[in-house]
Amino acid sequence: MSDQHELVNVTFDELKVGQTASLTRTLSQQDIQLFAVLSGDVNPAHLDDSYAEDSIFRGVVGHGMWTGALISALLGTALPGPGTIYLNQDLAFKKPVRPGETIHVDVSVKEKKQKNHIVVFDCHCVNMLGETVAIGTSTVIAPTQKIRRTRPELPDVQFHFHDHFRDLIDSCKKLPPVRTAVVHPVSETAIKAVVEAVEEKLIDPVLVGPERRIRKAAVDAGIDIGFYDVVPTEHSHGAAIKAVEMAVAGDVAALMKGSLPTDELMSAVVPSAAGLRSERRISHAYVIDVASYHKMLMITDAAINVAPSMAEKADICRNAIDLWRVMMRGATEPKVAILAATEKVNSKMQATVDAACLCKMADRLQIDHALLDGPLALDLAISQQAVQDKGLKSCVAGDSDILVAPDIHSGNMVAKQLTFLGNAAAAGIVLGARVPIMLTSRADSQRTRLMSCALSVLMAEARQRGDIK
Repeated sequence: MSDQHELVNVTFDELKVGQTASLTRTLSQQDIQLFAVLSGDVNPAHLDDSYAEDSIFRGVVGHGMWTGALISALLGTALPGPGTIYLNQDLAFKKPVRPGETIHVDVSVKEKKQKNHIVVFDCHCVNMLGETVAIGTSTVIAPTQKIRRTRPELPDVQFHFHDHFRDLIDSCKKLPPVRTAVVHPVSETAIKAVVEAVEEKLIDPVLVGPERRIRKAAVDAGIDIGFYDVVPTEHSHGAAIKAVEMAVAGDVAALMKGSLPTDELMSAVVPSAAGLRSERRISHAYVIDVASYHKMLMITDAAINVAPSMAEKADICRNAIDLWRVMMRGATEPKVAILAATEKVNSKMQATVDAACLCKMADRLQIDHALLDGPLALDLAISQQAVQDKGLKSCVAGDSDILVAPDIHSGNMVAKQLTFLGNAAAAGIVLGARVPIMLTSRADSQRTRLMSCALSVLMAEARQRGDIK
């Protein structure tokens, strides 16, 4: 028989009629949810409390095949164990299994057939009241050779139900679409991104760029852009300059990157002579939805400012705070963690000195509408356990909303680690200009692209109301 750390099978020759194996398992709500994820069976009888209350079961019940899976587990790991090939399962369900119920499963050898080494098992599943919940027979091909293997380790499973991005996208339905200059949309991906945003009523697009290439991209994508305004330019650089001019003139209230490089678009935005700069430093923010964190997280700056000074970091903070307050409708003051490699101020580490100064600026209301703390190492910024282990007293640590990186390298690495290793979604937006700027990417998912548009809608509306500078 198998133990906790090792799987050992029982060969066909070793099996005896009447031989048994058993296991006991308690059905949890998470078991039901995970079974639904794996099987695709989202019957509301298993997942919807209000629906289930009116069903014949008068409450949520587990999937019937959850008990079948327990039988499969016994046959595959214990009796006969590794090497078993499932042929048939005959199972009758007698009573529902509810969350919190403990089920005892028995399998016993009923019949052995020498030809092809076939074995038939009786299967019996009962609850703690002794009531049969499922009964039947299983037919398998038993292994003929002895197998002894270390029990495989299973991955940890985390559930992430709440779609914060979808909530924010939906919140824009009450607002008018933002007139948006889409810069150089000459690829199928760029045209499709525009259509997605239009269908969600987030933007009213003006396509700026070489008209022939724009229309060819639309034809290649199978999309009719006859209803969209097109402002022709000779090339991508001209498209960027024209889009900025339109924003300065008030003809559009947002910019959206199409198929040109980010630096080409920003080179038209950044010069003071272009007229799109505000009194603040232009910066970039990622809004990230990651399953392993209990709420949305913002990382800034990971795309524009390479090695910001303390004064520039102050503007980076102000821009991010404005965005957070717009997202949350001013309901809460964001908790801003100024990141460094350590939580201790060290004169040889400029990032720690900058962090301490930024916090003092917040004390003097030079940076307002937020709670700042720093320097904070990343673990202290996002982990309550790390805070407890180090005995740190902080109103920000372990519960940060905004992470302010010391430079573009660290900010970009944190954002990319979360997206590529943590499967997080990251929507980016440029702040500090007179209009929001969407830097969507070909690698972005539809959900992420729409979130970037939603952030622009919210920022444009807040600027029109005078809530932000």
